[in-house]
Amino acid sequence: MAKGKDVRIRVILECISCVQKGANEESTGISRYSTEKNRHNTPGQLEFKFFCHFVSNASGSGLLYCRPHVCHSESRGS
Repeated sequence: MAKGKDVRIRVILECISCVQKGANEESTGISRYSTEKNRHNTPGQLEFKFFCHFVSNASGSGLLYCRPHVCHSESRGS
């Protein structure tokens, strides 16, 4: 068994298209999901496609979703 460091760590996955639009007023937030990964099996960053559930009110014409399923990658803070 592993001693000292935990083998499974909790990571936060963020929507990469919301992060790119974060400076604009289009996005109301950043889509985030949390999961666990095994640091021995996956030493690199995780990337999955998840549903982006945040909406934007672009040009006041109505609510638009970021995109249905976009790539979410592991954030740096985790």
